[in-house]
Amino acid sequence: MICSQNEIKYYKDFQLTNFNTLKINSCAKLFYMPDNYGEMISLFKRFKKDTPIVIGAGSNVLFSSLGVDKPIIYTGRLDDIKCSNNIIEVEAGYRTQALSKFALSKKLSGFEFLIGIPAFLGGAVYMNAGAHKQSISDKIVSAKVYDYEENKILTLKKDKLNFSYRHSILSEKPYILLSAKFELEKANYDDIKARMDENLIFRKNRQPNLSLPNAGSVFKNPSNCELSAGALIDKCGFRGYSFGDCQVWENHCNFIINKGNATSVDYTNLIFEIYSKVKEEYNVELSPEIIFIGKKTKDEKEKWKILKS
Repeated sequence: MICSQNEIKYYKDFQLTNFNTLKINSCAKLFYMPDNYGEMISLFKRFKKDTPIVIGAGSNVLFSSLGVDKPIIYTGRLDDIKCSNNIIEVEAGYRTQALSKFALSKKLSGFEFLIGIPAFLGGAVYMNAGAHKQSISDKIVSAKVYDYEENKILTLKKDKLNFSYRHSILSEKPYILLSAKFELEKANYDDIKARMDENLIFRKNRQPNLSLPNAGSVFKNPSNCELSAGALIDKCGFRGYSFGDCQVWENHCNFIINKGNATSVDYTNLIFEIYSKVKEEYNVELSPEIIFIGKKTKDEKEKWKILKS
């Protein structure tokens, strides 16, 4: 149902299946699509006592099959982009793959790795997305964020963003990305394009495309082990293993695909089984990249408490 409040349109009982790359069936009580970040900030002020959930492409998230009670704000319409010489300033809802192509059109190098990442800029900065020995933090100059608790906009330079592996200050504080500024390098068009093509070929061979619904890498690579998360999962015998309609992808064990009707319970049970086996066999506690959003069953609460500890 489409409604309007202070001219900002929103939806009641909104189906989220097409707003998460895992294609989990879930329902949001309230779903907002602001047209600009002025509207988004007005929504934050409105929901001061009930912190809304901000989503972009819906990768690296697991929506609850029981639904989501908190208001959801979708950033897909916040997609303005500006370029001056080698500086690009872009809003949080711009798609990372489109950003890679935009940089190519300006003969700017530094975003070649983004061509294989199905995300919005907001999520990419939040988790310091990376691939092929590059990450979003490499080229960032500053970020404009909304401080939810203090109700003000801040501009944070790179050294204040606390970047590390799959981490930024956005996961520490009540900050929401509005836009970010990047400094890239001028380069030859054909050289940039060649690196982008190489990255796409690598992804095609090593990661499932979205015709096989998945949420991206399930676990972070452990810092205290020479083996990657995928290698550990493989050595524990999970290649091709299924729980319900969730299956460990046969070509790379750090991806779980939805075979058709997977639920958040299926996904939680499978990753907890993987976590437990890897800990038992190798004494390594894998940490999920995936973020759970929505209501949890009692069993899910217990397992996610352990997974996030």
